[in-house]
Amino acid sequence: MCAETPDYKATLNLPETDFPMRAGLPKREPEWLSRWEKIGIYDRLRDKAADGSRQPFTLHDGPPYANGHLHIGHALNKILKDMVVRSQQMMGRDARYIPGWDCHGLPIEWKIEEQYRKKGRNKDEVDVIDFRQECRKFAEGWIDVQRKEFKRLGITGTWERPYLTMDFHAEAVIAGEFQKFLMNGALYQGSKPVMWSPVEKTALAEAEVEYHDHKSHTIWVPFEIVSGGDDLGAARVVIWTTTPWTIPSNKAVAYGPGIAYGLYEVTGTPDESWVQVGDRYVLADALAEQVLTQARLEAGQWSRVRNVAGTELSQLTLAHPFRGQDWAEGFWDYDVPMIDGDHVTDDAGTGFVHTAPSHGQEDYECFVARNWLDRMTHNVGEESEFLPHVPLFAGLRVFDHKGKEGKANAAVIEKLVAANGLIARGRMTHSYPHSWRSKAPVIYRNTPQWFAAIDREIGGDDTYGKTIRQRALTSIDELVTWTPQTGRNRLYSMIEARPDWVLSRQRAWGVPLTCFTKKGALPTDPDFLLRDEAVNARILEAFETEGADAWYKDGAKARFLGTDYDPEEWEQVFDILDVWFDSGSTHAFVLRDREDGSEDGLADLYLEGTDQHRGWFHSSMLQSCGTRGRAPYRGVLTHGFTLDEKGNKMSKSLGNTVSPEDVTKQYGADILRLWVAQADYTADLRIGPEILKGVADSYRRLRNTLRFILGNLPAEVPQVDPSDMPELERWVLHRLAELDETVRKGYAAYDFQGVFQAVFTFATVDLSSVYFDIRKDALYCDGPDSPRRRSAEAVLDLLFHRLVTWLAPVLVFTMEDVWLDRFPGEDSSVHLQDMPDTPQSWRDEALAAKWAQIRKVRRVVTAALEVQRRDKTIGASLEAAPVVHVADTDLAAALASVDFADICITSDLIVSTDPAPEHAFTLPETEGVAVVFAKAEGAKCQRCWKVLPDVGTHGHDAVCGRCDDALS
Repeated sequence: MCAETPDYKATLNLPETDFPMRAGLPKREPEWLSRWEKIGIYDRLRDKAADGSRQPFTLHDGPPYANGHLHIGHALNKILKDMVVRSQQMMGRDARYIPGWDCHGLPIEWKIEEQYRKKGRNKDEVDVIDFRQECRKFAEGWIDVQRKEFKRLGITGTWERPYLTMDFHAEAVIAGEFQKFLMNGALYQGSKPVMWSPVEKTALAEAEVEYHDHKSHTIWVPFEIVSGGDDLGAARVVIWTTTPWTIPSNKAVAYGPGIAYGLYEVTGTPDESWVQVGDRYVLADALAEQVLTQARLEAGQWSRVRNVAGTELSQLTLAHPFRGQDWAEGFWDYDVPMIDGDHVTDDAGTGFVHTAPSHGQEDYECFVARNWLDRMTHNVGEESEFLPHVPLFAGLRVFDHKGKEGKANAAVIEKLVAANGLIARGRMTHSYPHSWRSKAPVIYRNTPQWFAAIDREIGGDDTYGKTIRQRALTSIDELVTWTPQTGRNRLYSMIEARPDWVLSRQRAWGVPLTCFTKKGALPTDPDFLLRDEAVNARILEAFETEGADAWYKDGAKARFLGTDYDPEEWEQVFDILDVWFDSGSTHAFVLRDREDGSEDGLADLYLEGTDQHRGWFHSSMLQSCGTRGRAPYRGVLTHGFTLDEKGNKMSKSLGNTVSPEDVTKQYGADILRLWVAQADYTADLRIGPEILKGVADSYRRLRNTLRFILGNLPAEVPQVDPSDMPELERWVLHRLAELDETVRKGYAAYDFQGVFQAVFTFATVDLSSVYFDIRKDALYCDGPDSPRRRSAEAVLDLLFHRLVTWLAPVLVFTMEDVWLDRFPGEDSSVHLQDMPDTPQSWRDEALAAKWAQIRKVRRVVTAALEVQRRDKTIGASLEAAPVVHVADTDLAAALASVDFADICITSDLIVSTDPAPEHAFTLPETEGVAVVFAKAEGAKCQRCWKVLPDVGTHGHDAVCGRCDDALS
């Protein structure tokens, strides 16, 4: 060897790329956003489909509420939607996405009222149109804030032309959809118990209620038998309730037909008790001991007299506990019947249910079944106060204006004690409904409300049923694909059991119920509601140009009724529609009415969290079934909630929240998107600092794989027929063909986790750890005309186009970075590309099976060399020339058919079918393969670093024959 060895580094084809190792996403992502806006990516994709060659795909956006900064749940939802839209687009569809906002309703109205209260203003003294304008302005401000925050996450869509439920056209359509319920017979006014917020003074839908622990009074109240109980010896029937304030509205006591009841007599009593020796009570046998113990009796202080049959109970008439009291003014001197009810159980209480049909759904249904609606009470007002006609309790509230307990319960209990109407009392903590806005407890209260009847036969398309419920249940099973399938079960069971839809709210900010009622007529009268298409048309025409404020302007009634009706004979309804009716109607003014909506007015996908089974999925289904006879969507995808790293619910008070803004500032939006892609969204998702660190590590590994491809791609990519490529390259092509199918099927099924894991494993294991590791030598050291190097470069190009487009729906910024590094240009963007077609002819199952075996043997060799490297016997695998003993002759032949030394990155390697010596290295999971280490013989090539016998015997100093040819 010469005294001075030439420096051959400059002769190598080492990777060259400006693609940075560090992504710098927080700083660079906003630059890409500006670029996309400048070149109009979304509009250019729509132009691409203008010739009708691409099948449309419409994901209809469930509108977030315009009243606050985004939380991590918003980010999860919008990123999932974006991955759906982008993946569908890149698979050849015309994927449209129109973001929207829910703008009406109580949360915004509540915020404006809070501002008023701070200034000492009374909302009721403000002109309603002025108040509504303030609500509109508030919503507009938050829409601008949220739009900016959503765009920062890389979400594509028509951001400059979103849909808003408060747009004039939207308000007109919502009113028009309501009028369809009016005209087809679904709408009616009824008086029934609804969930009512005393704080917000409005009815609430189930979707507006959440359940929290609440401490309630518990009372055991005996009802005296006034007739039919001669054989019971002055016994009393005992009920138990957690709502003492409903006792003044009691109208019946229910028993269970299948429950075993008994007559119990008190035989002894301690001093401190409301029961006396000789008292007789009818109780469910399963609960008698518990009740009597609660009344402070001890074992042996009561006896069971006899059975009491259901037929006997049905003959009883009871007295209200306040009957005959001097202060009661005769208000409660009515008979209380006993009725049978399937809802009565002996799991808790007494086996009897106090029935106040104005304050309970099951109580109400019992009265409906008996046609006793004339017995309903109207004792409680909108602030949960007893109304003036109720003796003694008038003005007392169940809950005060802050949601704290009022004086009503205590006053009722006090009077029960005075009337000998209590045998026990206590307190219990249980799950209780609260308004999700004010967080205050709600009550069931009988009020006149407007309902959509879901079991009434109505007009319209009856292909899927004649009632809203029938149409909805049929749609769920016949028309909709559910992801995951459990979503079907949840919505089906909810709609199967739900009551009629309460459409009305007693508020100001929203779309009014655009209808008129005849003065003096009853809701059951056929002419109670005005049904006139000309009147409806005048209303909608005004809403289109003036918005729903037109309903509140002076002279509106006369304007809309026209000359055909006398305004003095009609009442204008001023309740507003449930905001779920607003959002449930979005399919009409977005999918149906917009030119970029949906050709058939239906969405390919609705995508929201699991809470929307009782929210948007639910209301959209009911609304559409009422107006068009079927579901408004063909597919529904449901995701879970976001939790902290320990699986706890996020809470500002606990300090465990994760803000999307904080993540993008620290890591970049692509890391947040990658977190979504790596997680199983069908369950609840955890996020926190340690989880994000792990996501960032995965990102770096993937980025390094892409950087290697960019660094080794030549300016002119060789065109090599796959049949002329070495087996290793053909194995990579086989894997690409496999993955193409996996990716497309995964994206079609919205399995983002499956897609990403498959691509990530391929990129970091099959490529980085195997293919790139093996082919670095050929790419760096082979001559430019080497078939092996040319094949590798051709494969790198094929890898580039597939990996970048496969990953673009997930890592929108990074894949743009990768694309522009190779294809710079003012109008260039990966997001204008489709996933390239991948020939299935590349698949070669026999070759794949062969290389699976080769890779198993390679792992044994690599592990054996790692031991030598750890022991400092060698510094690099190229210093080795191991002997590989293979028991299977077919496997040995397969290894002999390839350059196995090259594959193992050794300078030489011998494959032997001789029995392996005892000291040979083995891996327990790979039987029949053993490795005996040996050092490579010869000198180290100063260009490729292989240790070979021919080094120094060629024209160039200190190089091997292969490198000498490359240098020549």
